[in-house]
Amino acid sequence: MASSGSGDPLDSKRGEAPFAQRIDPTREKLTPEQLHFMRQAQLAQWQKVLPRRRTRNIVTGLGIGALVLAIYGYTFYSISQERFLDELEDEAKAARARALARASGS
Repeated sequence: MASSGSGDPLDSKRGEAPFAQRIDPTREKLTPEQLHFMRQAQLAQWQKVLPRRRTRNIVTGLGIGALVLAIYGYTFYSISQERFLDELEDEAKAARARALARASGS
């Protein structure tokens, strides 16, 4: 019976391919060839995942930018509404003053 690391593509008991084991290069003594292969595998994984990550980063950046612009737009809109309300308040004060003048003049 072959061990799991002997290169047998299928586990003879279960008929499944063996899973890769996580290796800590600081604890285990690895040959330079093994370290080189690990770096190549990591680079291949990064190149595979990079376009998807870049797309997600762009979408996230655009979403955050849209949120910031919406907040600024709402702020400017609120300030313009405050001016409008101030004008209404001034008109209301003037109307009260006219009403008070009429009431005291009568």
